[in-house]
Amino acid sequence: MKINWQKISLIPSLGLLFLGACTPPNNSSNTSGLEVKFLVGSALEKFCNQAANQLNQQQPKLTNSKSFYLKCEAKGSGDVVKDIVSLSQKLKNGTIQPDSPKLPTLISVDGEIYHSQLLYQINQIYPGQNYIPQITDAPLLANSPMVFMASQEIAAGLRKQPDIYRSLVSAKTHQDQDPNSPQLPIHYVHTAPTRSNSGLQTLVAQFASVANKRPEQLTVADVQQYQPQIQKIQSKVTRYGVSTSSLAEDMVKNGPFWASIASVYESSVIEANSANTQTRYEAIYPSSTFTSNMRAILPTAPWVSEEEKEAAEKVIEYLRSPAAQKILTDLGLRPGIPGVPLGAKFSSQYGVDPNAKYDSLRTPQPEVVNAMIKSWQEFAKKPSQVVLVVDSSGSMKGEKLPAVQNTLRYYLEGLGPKEKIALIDFDTEIKAPVWVDGTTEGRGRGMQFISSLKADGGTKLYDAALNARNLLQENLSSDAINAVVLLTDGEDSGSQTSLKQLSDNLKNSGFDSDQRIAFFTIGYGKKGEFDPGVLKQIASLNGGYYRQGDPESIVNLMSDLQTEF
Repeated sequence: MKINWQKISLIPSLGLLFLGACTPPNNSSNTSGLEVKFLVGSALEKFCNQAANQLNQQQPKLTNSKSFYLKCEAKGSGDVVKDIVSLSQKLKNGTIQPDSPKLPTLISVDGEIYHSQLLYQINQIYPGQNYIPQITDAPLLANSPMVFMASQEIAAGLRKQPDIYRSLVSAKTHQDQDPNSPQLPIHYVHTAPTRSNSGLQTLVAQFASVANKRPEQLTVADVQQYQPQIQKIQSKVTRYGVSTSSLAEDMVKNGPFWASIASVYESSVIEANSANTQTRYEAIYPSSTFTSNMRAILPTAPWVSEEEKEAAEKVIEYLRSPAAQKILTDLGLRPGIPGVPLGAKFSSQYGVDPNAKYDSLRTPQPEVVNAMIKSWQEFAKKPSQVVLVVDSSGSMKGEKLPAVQNTLRYYLEGLGPKEKIALIDFDTEIKAPVWVDGTTEGRGRGMQFISSLKADGGTKLYDAALNARNLLQENLSSDAINAVVLLTDGEDSGSQTSLKQLSDNLKNSGFDSDQRIAFFTIGYGKKGEFDPGVLKQIASLNGGYYRQGDPESIVNLMSDLQTEF
């Protein structure tokens, strides 16, 4: 039966008392009964958690009086599709059963390109079964248009461009785009199209712009023809990322010499201007752009039981209620149902236009999207040169070192043709670097390095960090993303370099310089075993970030880091 989500009555069937949107998110409150697992793209993470908290407090029930609750899990939209495809293949092969808790009841991706990809790939596994509903059959929860984000002084010049992407092909400075703009080099950021919806929509929009075609008119031959122009746009990228919101936050934190323009959701601009910052950012709406429609996808698949289906329909009903939709507008997302006021954040004060007019782009054919992703990975993507500095001191004994070795193996397996890394092992001694690329020979050198790691000695952290920076300086590639990733489980001991000396040196090679060497740090292990303040300081000096990992989380953490480059 096809449900008319426009006409469905919201309140009577749930019998819920809707609470205000100020309740803090808490997926664990009142979680008894049947679990409705909702796997969402990262743009809906905050909304899903807050809405789940409100819904679960009401102790919702099925018609048979059985309780159910909503549990949210958020990933990049590319990861959502990858997970569902992988689980579907395992289900078909019999390695998991339909009642596996790994299989979500509800799915959402942050835009319709990835929805189309999900349809296409699941239909290849289960031809003719139609387990994933068509795009228009999935009720809309929220939307946010793709925009360019820039500071006020740069935004004025960008608005004069007939097509910003085409101008990015040849322009090197913002003054090249508009004579009244600052003489500032163009430094551009967007997320990785392999894992993030905004990144994929950006890549498709770039191809559509340079080809002067609608996305649905593009062919695989067009991808081949226009990839040199895409490569020129990509050459201006500072770094990629998994999360649109975190990339926008980094733009605010690091300033215009780190990134002067970004492709983000409109909601990211609102969030940037909600922060306590002196710089005001504005959304520039292209004449044609993608509306990132975020829909509730309820599979008609063997892993969704009748009870789960009923519970999921009630969840969707609640998420589309005016009270739940207000959570969206408070977060800077546009509502999925008519009649919900946008609210105070949709104003020029927050850098956006509540009445923005643009032509909404449509999804290309799945095989064309696949060709674009392949072209980006193998040809257009900006190259990267990354130094991975691995602490192998005595405190890495036990489960720590094997987990790191396993993580490094995954990292090597994920190396693309545009990526080159140097591996440095340090303890009391700093070993010579081992250069690795995605070739068979390169991976072989990397595997030898990994196998040779042994936990012993002290932690010359500052010396190792400076050594890695110096190695990049000596081998600097001006057309690549140059970065250091430092992984340690301890505090410095025995370095000849002080923290102040290290800091002074790193400042000289940061994003205010021509070298633009980024620094990322990972504190590995339990709290108290390393100094997170020091690691945060090292990363913040050079446009990177700090993360904490352990043997359970280190693989995913390093996978996210690898996506940055």
